[in-house]
Amino acid sequence: MPPDEPLVRWDWVLSHLDDPIGTQLAEHLRLSLIPVLLGLLIALPLGVACARWRRLYPPVFTGINVLYAIPSIALFFLLLPYTSFTDWTAIIPLTVYTLSVLVPNVVGGLDQVPAHVREAATAVGFAPVARLLRVELPVAVPVIVAGLRVAAVASVSMVSVAALVGLGGLGQLILTDGFQRQFPTPIVVGIVLSVALAFAIDGALVLLQRALTPWARGRAER
Repeated sequence: MPPDEPLVRWDWVLSHLDDPIGTQLAEHLRLSLIPVLLGLLIALPLGVACARWRRLYPPVFTGINVLYAIPSIALFFLLLPYTSFTDWTAIIPLTVYTLSVLVPNVVGGLDQVPAHVREAATAVGFAPVARLLRVELPVAVPVIVAGLRVAAVASVSMVSVAALVGLGGLGQLILTDGFQRQFPTPIVVGIVLSVALAFAIDGALVLLQRALTPWARGRAER
């Protein structure tokens, strides 16, 4: 890097807002959110099963933690022969990683449903499935959303690693446009946008939790 090179060249930023900055930001958002949504779709039934049949929980918890321990870059390269340079090369490992957060939070959220609430729901005639959907899961929402927030921020962070296999959204901006060219501006832009994206997703999930739990907001206002 030339000694007189500024940390941020605003002329470069303004002339590249659409591409690569906008393009890579959109890719980063897509690769961050899809694994979290897929992870939630897997974690909900898996967590409910573990909460209902406790013998399942120890092996499931061990299994998802073993998968989480596998380095992401190793999984990316292992998947390349099967998924090629498609989004799935990043989505599959990131989805697997979300389970280590989401499954325990689903189980923990269901565990926090008071016994008298379950008994009251059964007394008024709720079948087990209806009780789960209309009583237990709504009560567990704050704990589940807390897990979603952690998983989402972690996903935003880990997406950048996929730049090593030609994906990665803002990671591409940092690695290809920044480090490989010894040009600091894309590095700074990529880091700032990654942090801003994590804050934006986290804030959106907080708003989602408030919308799903209006009774909690009412208690707080009193």
